[in-house]
Amino acid sequence: MSFQIILGSASMARRKILAEMGYEFTIMTADIDEKSIRMDKPEELVMVLAEAKADAIISRLQSTSQPDEDAHATLLITADTVVVYEGITREKPSSKEEAWNFIKGYSGGQAAVIGSVFVTNLKTGKRKGGCCRAEVYFHIIPEEIIDSLIEEGITLDVAGGLMLEHPLISPFVEAVVGTTDTVMGLPKELTEKLIHEALQLL
Repeated sequence: MSFQIILGSASMARRKILAEMGYEFTIMTADIDEKSIRMDKPEELVMVLAEAKADAIISRLQSTSQPDEDAHATLLITADTVVVYEGITREKPSSKEEAWNFIKGYSGGQAAVIGSVFVTNLKTGKRKGGCCRAEVYFHIIPEEIIDSLIEEGITLDVAGGLMLEHPLISPFVEAVVGTTDTVMGLPKELTEKLIHEALQLL
């Protein structure tokens, strides 16, 4: 590649998706206080959070490295995801109890997933962003399945405690309207489009 990529996320799902897209990349995390950033609409919230993550990482990079004028372009990819259930925006669960209640709520119902992506060209300063939406419909999820999932603890690391790709949950997903990669945190088509736009000189 004639450019480098930094993925500004600790998410294993996002790493997996970006690798599936054929890209090599390094990882940096933003470490921002996401709870301190509030917006009324979920679409606005994910955009502002992804941009704040990018700003935090750029600030760290500028304080630790000197720019190389001859270097290839470096693209920073940041993203954010929330789940909207019955009109309420859900971020990462704050406890196992909250995660349990989240997943119990999805049982036999549906949830919307709103995801954003920002790609910042660190050489030119150009930044492109967008967001996607997917709807997830569930069969009834037995409580013992929810118990097993919660015991693993990993639901605390994802928006709304929602992990479609988990082998305990995937059999109970009735349908996804939209793309599964949107639900997992990095919509491939949007990310690819933004990468190309961020590399254009005009």
